[in-house]
Amino acid sequence: MTHASHKPNLGVRELRDVFGTFATGVTVVTAVRADGEPVGTTANSFTSVSLDPPLILWCLSVKSRSISAFSPGAPFSVHVLAHDQRDLATHFAQSGRERFDVDPYWRENPQPPRVAGVLSRLDCRVHSSFLGGDHWIIVGEVLATERAAGEPLVFHAGRFGRFKLESSVSEAEAWHTLHGEWF
Repeated sequence: MTHASHKPNLGVRELRDVFGTFATGVTVVTAVRADGEPVGTTANSFTSVSLDPPLILWCLSVKSRSISAFSPGAPFSVHVLAHDQRDLATHFAQSGRERFDVDPYWRENPQPPRVAGVLSRLDCRVHSSFLGGDHWIIVGEVLATERAAGEPLVFHAGRFGRFKLESSVSEAEAWHTLHGEWF
């Protein structure tokens, strides 16, 4: 059986609103462009892919001037933002702004810039990338991680917020209840 190909009749605003019903965490991805300049961008399109091998993915607009930083094998870092880092999220989301003050030492040994005070950081290298509509889907191999205590910054329906734990369910109870149902 063959399926007729048709283009859905969806407006961009409607689609954004529907996508926005899915609450996500907020990350800042950093790397170094081919010309040696550091780059950083806010991404909420981050997700885990695989534990073995350890892979993640995130998406970058095809219009981004940062794309040259994500060639095969290039290093990059994903920083999961804490609830009080909304200003960082908006700073790295704006185009045409200077992202970093770079010290002379860094220029001698360029590496993906680190963002301070985050919940976690994943140091990665580009495993592969794929064109998906108006974005590049970048798959990264995780090489190292760091994690701190705290609450995540959450994005939902075009707004930043906080995640609230259900006090009536412990972590062990939640895992026991869901184990075998999700996987």
